Parts: sequence; structure tokens; C-alpha cells
Amino acid sequence: MRYQENWLQILQTTFMQHALVGGSLVALTAGLMGYFVITRQNAFAAHALAHIGFPGATGAILVGAPVTLGLAVFCVGGGLLIGLFGKRVAEREIATGTILAFATGLGVLFASLATANASTTTNVLFGNLLAISTDQLWLFGGFTLLVVVALAVIARPLVFASVDPAVAEARGVPVRALGVAFVVLLALTVTMAVQVVGTLLLFALVVTPAAAALRLTARPGLVAALSVAFALASVWIGLVLSAVVDLPPSFFVVSVAVLIWGAVLLGTRERHRARPTDPVAGGHDTVPAVPEHTH
Repeated sequence: MRYQENWLQILQTTFMQHALVGGSLVALTAGLMGYFVITRQNAFAAHALAHIGFPGATGAILVGAPVTLGLAVFCVGGGLLIGLFGKRVAEREIATGTILAFATGLGVLFASLATANASTTTNVLFGNLLAISTDQLWLFGGFTLLVVVALAVIARPLVFASVDPAVAEARGVPVRALGVAFVVLLALTVTMAVQVVGTLLLFALVVTPAAAALRLTARPGLVAALSVAFALASVWIGLVLSAVVDLPPSFFVVSVAVLIWGAVLLGTRERHRARPTDPVAGGHDTVPAVPEHTH
């Protein structure tokens, strides 16, 4: 670790500008998806999708294809299988664990065959925000637009189906189809986030900002806004710190996200003690209330 006096000039370089734009796109999608990941109890699925994408990335390295393409194919394919096989939480956990185990085995095989590209494999595991190319930025932009537009269309029924799936299904909401659509959107988000923080640190952007936001409010729209803000702050501050001390940004992005979460926990602990099952306080036995308009 060393202090770099020219860190302001470093922030103006092309690779840093790419990192800023790419990281911001990922923070936007991850922040929007985080609320649903938590309320639908899909945190394990989000974590698993990152690892399911690992053999796609290593397989792409092996055959000389773009890493993003390999990640997307395996993440979306794994997401579809999880969505189709797991309707209830228990079923989804079993399906996710089984698919994850098989994908991990494939990842180990492909990684062992692609020994000449060990550095690229390491980037998949831990992320390399500074290596985002112009082509990847265009792809990230397309993914982000797709996620934002899809969420704008399905947000209301998805909130209803996430909070009370039994009642939603009884009222004619296509719970299963929404679940599959959500997992596909999550897979696209994971595809981007893996290239920022890696498969092993994915929670820092997909779950942690939303978890902090849910400690402050139960209103879906406000949770999404706060989650995006926390994720953006993590990426931006992480990049600045990376430029200042010449270290990879993944560590700083994760650290800032965790610090924000920790600060929110400390700031809301009295309210949490007073009302341990209040959804605003983050009780584990409840979920955020559904706005009346979603019914």
C-alpha cells in the first residue's frame, strides 16, 4: 500500500472512467434488485448464481469467447432452472444447491484446463473493475436498460407476489411467471456484478445495500432509492480509495458497503430493540408491508 500523490490524475484516466461508469450501472441494477432479493428470500440464489456463472466464465476463457457472454449464458440458464424447479422456498433451496454443486464441479474442471489464463480466472473470483472495456460498457448499458424497464413493468405485482405469494396467487397474480422473470433479471445483474466485485464478494452490492436500506424503512420505493444510493457510494468511494493507495477496488467497494451497513445497524439498534419484529427494524420473522395499491 502506498499513497499516490497523482490520484486525481489517475481518476481522469480512461480505465478509471470506464470503471466509474460500469460500476455505477452495476450499482443501479443491484440496488433496484436488492429489495426483492431480500423480501423473496433469494439471497442464497443470488450467491449461487455468481458461482453458477463461474464455469461459464472459465469455459469462455477456455474456448476464447468473451467472459461476459459465458457468465450471462450460465447465469441466465441457472436462473431459469432455479425459477422453474423451485416454487416454494424449500424447493428453491434444494434446486439451487443441486445446480450450484454441478456448476461448481464444471467450474473446477474448466479452470484446471484453462491454466494459461489463471489471472483471468482470478478476476472472475474477485472482480476487476479497472479492466472493464468499452464493449462491456455497452453490454452493461443494455443489461441495465432491460432490468430497469422490466422492473418498471412488473414492480407492483412482483412486490405483492414477494410479500404474500399465497394471497397473490389466489387473486390471479402469475406468481410462478414473475418468479422466473425475477430470477432472469437477477442473473443479468449478477453477470455484471461479478465483473465488479467477483463471485466471492457479490453480496456487497446485491444484498448489503438493500439490507441497510430495509433497516431504515419498509417502503419499497424508498428502499430501492436508498439501496441504489448506498451501492453507488460504495463504488465511487471504493474507486477513489483505490486510486489513492494503489490497491484493487474490490476490497474498498466491499468495505464501504459493509461500513454503511454497520453504521445503519448501530444507528437503528435502539428502535430494533424496542420493536424486534417491526419490519422497519429489520426483524427476521417479518417482511415489509405491502402498499395498498399493489392489492
